[in-house]
Formats: sequence, C-alpha cells, structure tokens
Amino acid sequence: MSFIKKRIPKFKSEDEERNFWATHDSTDYLDWSKAKRVVFPNLKPSVKTISLRLTESMLEEVKLLANKRDVPYQSLIKIFIAERIQAEFGRKVFKSA
Repeated sequence: MSFIKKRIPKFKSEDEERNFWATHDSTDYLDWSKAKRVVFPNLKPSVKTISLRLTESMLEEVKLLANKRDVPYQSLIKIFIAERIQAEFGRKVFKSA
C-alpha cells in the first residue's frame, strides 16, 4: 500500500528544524522501509571548551589517578563523566573520550 507522504518544510535554521522534528512524527514525512544504513567513519563529534572549577586537592587527586593510568588528566575527567552519564542512562550514549 503506497501513501503520499507530507512534504518536509524548508527551515531557516537548525534550531527551527530541531524544534520541528521534536514535535512531528518522521513517519509522516519519510518511508523508513526504503531507508539504507550509512556509516560516516570520519565524522567526529563537535566539542565545546568549558571552564570547570575544581578544588586544588581534587585536581591533584585526578592528576595522580591519571598518572597511574598513563592518560592525560583531562582525558580521565572526560572518561569519568562519560561513565557516569552511561550509568545514569543505563546505556552507552556516545563513544568514550
């Protein structure tokens, strides 16, 4: 059975498109039975630099742990955060740091 799908509107910004898809069902616009899986092996996630205030003692302890694991301390902090997020959601949500 073939259905006429709705036309996807033109969006003025990514925010507008994001809001649209948050409130609309994609199956009204796309025939997912014809979809094909694709892989983007060179796609890297966007990163954002943040400022994080830690006590000096906490930072020193993180650096000691990082040294024991032979990883940069900032990478270890990202690993700790990723592990906690995974535990909270009960599933892996992104590749590790």
